[in-house]
Amino acid sequence: MSETAKTLDVDRSDPEYRAWLKEAVRKVQADANRSADTHLLRFPLPEEWGIDLYLKDESTHPTGSLKHRLARSLFLHALCNGWIRPGRPVVEASSGSTAVSEAYFAKLIGVPFIAVMPRSTSCEKIALIEAQGGNCHLVDDTRTLYDVSARLAAESGGHYMDQFTYAERATDWRGNNNIAESIYAQMRKERFPEPSWIVATAGTGGTSATLGRYVHYIQADTRVCVADPENSVFFDGWVSGDPGLCCEKGSRIEGIGRPRVEPSFVPGAIDRMMKVPDAASIAAARTLARAMGRRPGGSTGTGLWAAFRIISEMRQHGEQGSVVALICDPGDRYLDKYYSDAWLAEQGLDIAPYLAELEVFLESGKLD
Repeated sequence: MSETAKTLDVDRSDPEYRAWLKEAVRKVQADANRSADTHLLRFPLPEEWGIDLYLKDESTHPTGSLKHRLARSLFLHALCNGWIRPGRPVVEASSGSTAVSEAYFAKLIGVPFIAVMPRSTSCEKIALIEAQGGNCHLVDDTRTLYDVSARLAAESGGHYMDQFTYAERATDWRGNNNIAESIYAQMRKERFPEPSWIVATAGTGGTSATLGRYVHYIQADTRVCVADPENSVFFDGWVSGDPGLCCEKGSRIEGIGRPRVEPSFVPGAIDRMMKVPDAASIAAARTLARAMGRRPGGSTGTGLWAAFRIISEMRQHGEQGSVVALICDPGDRYLDKYYSDAWLAEQGLDIAPYLAELEVFLESGKLD
């Protein structure tokens, strides 16, 4: 059902609806006004390497993840387009963190929220969504998330938010305190203020699109790398140039990796992609926890492994500079997965070789 068809039953000139809309937009904008920026943390590397690694800690948002920025943008986009209506549910296809954030904003403006999620989603994330007043609709086949979400929205007269289509267009990539503008502002007084590399991961592709576009917009020399986990087609789609690729299995690294190349993924905006084994992602996440006392989620580990690889290459080539990666969400959402040795064994994941590689890297700067 088209957006036009879904909104025929609403008189947008109705004073009651216009009053509700103005108040809903005000509440979402007020959330941004109340929110401080997230911290840019330094990862401990030897000073003599001449390379500084920073982590943009997006886990400090009110809903605990990078997706808080996206959810706010998606709600403003949908409200101002007239797609969200009083009393009608917002429906989203999500593996967790976006749903947590969208449930927060739905509760803020007083509309129901339904998250369509893989049945394998962590119990901690499901509990967070429900704590915000959202409902979780679990599916066995991740490939059906989109169709099930659209069907539930049509049946309820609600709005399917569709983060995978609208992420890149709902976010103002030219500025307005997006994540890219924030990184550059926070780097101004560092010894290498313009990052040599920014490393991101892709779920919708919206963050990498924002980063890459902003770099080009401000005419910086920074390069953007996207790290992709196993059971995801972003890397293969980027290499082959085929946006129609699909894979059968879902990603084990929640929040990133997709079975199809999502519409919000903009391959031309980024400079490099790197495929990261899931065991390496988890090893990097645990290494960060030990090094900084902050336990991150698996997607942070995926990006961090790629950042370590880039730093190793810079060392080999005698380059100095700065690298920025992201802390996407906290590890307490994944205690039953990435921090559970039983889960690792069940999945057949051996992180010991990668932990050993990281120990060598932190001492020598070399990562094979």
